[in-house]
Amino acid sequence: MSETKERPGMGEIKERTQFQIVRTRFLRHRLAVGSLIAFGLIVLIAYGGAALWKYSHTDITPDNSQPPSLAHPFGTDSIGHDGLAQVLRGMQQSIKIALLVALIATGVGTAWGAVAGYFGRHVDNLLMRLADLVIILPAIAVAAAMAAVGGGSWWSIALIIGSLASASVSRVIRGVVLSLREQDFIEAAKALGASDLRIITRHLVPNALGPLIVNATILVAVGILAETALSFLGFGVRTPDISLGLLINQAEGAVNTRPWLFYFPGVFIILIALTINFIGDGLRDAFDPRQTRMRR
Repeated sequence: MSETKERPGMGEIKERTQFQIVRTRFLRHRLAVGSLIAFGLIVLIAYGGAALWKYSHTDITPDNSQPPSLAHPFGTDSIGHDGLAQVLRGMQQSIKIALLVALIATGVGTAWGAVAGYFGRHVDNLLMRLADLVIILPAIAVAAAMAAVGGGSWWSIALIIGSLASASVSRVIRGVVLSLREQDFIEAAKALGASDLRIITRHLVPNALGPLIVNATILVAVGILAETALSFLGFGVRTPDISLGLLINQAEGAVNTRPWLFYFPGVFIILIALTINFIGDGLRDAFDPRQTRMRR
């Protein structure tokens, strides 16, 4: 419940819930709000536009290698595929991969880092040496090798990238947990008989929510860029499926002759990555714990 207090010379101060504070701070971050709206529009265009557009990404039209026009706003490729339909499908797959990467990396990395930071000693040493090993590996090379075995499906690509990215998340969460585990509220929870699992899930992880959310948003951008790199190298999503990275890979040799095939997918990759990063900046500021009350 909210509560209103008055202090001499300070005016009326209204106590607010944590959610209200975070929401208000985020809404004051105009660039983050604008980016959130833009990202929502991108998702809406990707799914709603594909349902409404007259061509499917698999349709072959008689218009081969046509530049952008009213009939084909993003042009066509050498086979006759409509460029807009292909980009819309590529956006769908790339967004799904990016979101699943963030979900996997955040979930696995949070559990990994929280356990290491809370138990310390031999558990910490073992888990962090494993994280160091994963981090120093050439991620793209490892992901490419694993993707070659995984068959190139969108979910296998997301699983591979998310698993590799979880090591970096674990180090961030471990650092937060190390700073929290000696706090008085953790000692009080132990004194009251709370189990280790309850302390980790109900006290430590919620207090690491700010860094978690910021990392999750960054991982969405990392996911889409990593998928683009893998698909560009030929180890990502494979035909007959489509992703933005695969479209760029297929258009590599046509940059000078049919540039629309290369630049339209590239523009949407940049837009998605930028909007997600700006949203992350806004959430980072919104979860800043230094201010707990707001003057009305």
